[in-house]
Amino acid sequence: MGNLWCMANSRRRVLLLAADQFEDMELLYPLYRLAEEDIAVTVAGLDDKPVTGKKGHGPVPVDTVVSEVGEADFDALVIPGGYAPDKLRRSPEVLDLVRAFDDRGKPIAFICHAGWVPISAKIVKGRRATSVAAIRDDMVNAGVDWVDEARARSEPFVTRCRRRERPALAPAGRSSTPSSRRTAR
Repeated sequence: MGNLWCMANSRRRVLLLAADQFEDMELLYPLYRLAEEDIAVTVAGLDDKPVTGKKGHGPVPVDTVVSEVGEADFDALVIPGGYAPDKLRRSPEVLDLVRAFDDRGKPIAFICHAGWVPISAKIVKGRRATSVAAIRDDMVNAGVDWVDEARARSEPFVTRCRRRERPALAPAGRSSTPSSRRTAR
């Protein structure tokens, strides 16, 4: 997730967007990894119902709904892949929120199929990014300088291609859990 781990301010907060059929590890990995770095993670859903991954993980509770959060309360945004981005990109509130993060130059991380969300928000033109090959044409047609690499960075974007390119989850013996670090608005 690049500089998401290295944010310098002492009150670091990340918004993680969630909807049903998310790619399990693409939501869980950032959730756990950010918690290990003492970054407060708020999971926002399209509604207040828990979400379930496409491989069956969950239900994962959401802390709030997208319509109740604002960019000003967070330092960065993470959008996991799977089938969830196809649902997220249909929400005007999600698209407005993504645009707000972009307008402020805050990091926006999107993994795998999550590129659909910034495409629909119309913020990708002329930027370098990667994604799963299945949405390469969508990215290119939206004006992305698409690269076939495990990760790509183009301020404020931090993009990952596939889940298998991530390093191992947590150091052994670490006791932090997402629930101990998560915050609700």
